[in-house]
Amino acid sequence: MVDINSIQEHAEVIGSDGQHIGTVDHMEGSDRIKLTKQDQESQGKHHYIPLSWVKSVEGGKIQLVKTRDEAERDWQAA
Repeated sequence: MVDINSIQEHAEVIGSDGQHIGTVDHMEGSDRIKLTKQDQESQGKHHYIPLSWVKSVEGGKIQLVKTRDEAERDWQAA
């Protein structure tokens, strides 16, 4: 399990395929990451991804177990 304290605002979120998914706005509770709406991929909306998708947090980047396409298909709009 990933330590939620290691997830910082403005960290880049990347898919298992290395593709940019978004940027962390903040943690929402203890099990969801809220992404900023400024990223082009977000289409001007905040999105939530569950903490369970996080594979690792290293060097200011959060890598997911899902590809970008999978994450964008399954994320939840705020």
